Amino acid sequence: MTSAAGSLAGKVAVVTGAGSGIGRATALLFAEHGAKVVCADRSGEQDAVTKEIGDDTAVAVHADVSVAADVKHMIGVAEERFGRLDVLFNNAGFGGPRKPLVEQDEATFDDVIAVNLKGVFLGMKYGIAAMLRTGGGSVVNTASSAALVGWKKHSVYAAAKGGVVQMTKSAALDYATQGIRINAVCPGMTWTGLAGASAQSPEPPPDAVMKAQPVHRWGLPSELAAAVLFLASDASSFVTGVALPVDGGYVAG
Repeated sequence: MTSAAGSLAGKVAVVTGAGSGIGRATALLFAEHGAKVVCADRSGEQDAVTKEIGDDTAVAVHADVSVAADVKHMIGVAEERFGRLDVLFNNAGFGGPRKPLVEQDEATFDDVIAVNLKGVFLGMKYGIAAMLRTGGGSVVNTASSAALVGWKKHSVYAAAKGGVVQMTKSAALDYATQGIRINAVCPGMTWTGLAGASAQSPEPPPDAVMKAQPVHRWGLPSELAAAVLFLASDASSFVTGVALPVDGGYVAG
């Protein structure tokens, strides 16, 4: 799905949740394809990713996407360091506890909505404003296959990601004539830290444990990053308002 090297040449991108998983893979791929990258995260791991890319091409920013001041600062760094913002990947998120709805508490609800949904709202609010100042851009939001079908014991997370899909579609209509495209990716089961990936377990388990996905294996962060690159680049210039499943056929099944 990736386009030719250099497909983001001259572009400036912000990636949230850049310290690990899909965010890290996407930040590295964006840089490989010519972008200057602001790597934002609240974990501290964004510093290592920035070092891996190179200080001339990337900058690390500590940001909690549920805090408006942090998001404004993150977008401001892109403009101050690199002069503009062309691509925003609103990726930061977490799943919360896996429990039936009645067992979910109010604090969990508030936290999951704040990061997964409010964080996307704030990113678009300040990111789109920056893009309007320079003539347009591309926004990609991370939703989930849980936004498209039910996930047992993930009602709050599914609600947040469902909100991301509908906010994506509606905002895409708001800015369709202003040079700004807004799309979402909907990952299925992807081997990231949320699923158990770690330095000790960098490779996904055997395919047999993933029979719920028609391809019978975990998705890889690099595969999600490839889809994000497509939506971020001009290769998808006639695509907006789409919630793209990248899930090994899970939703189709």
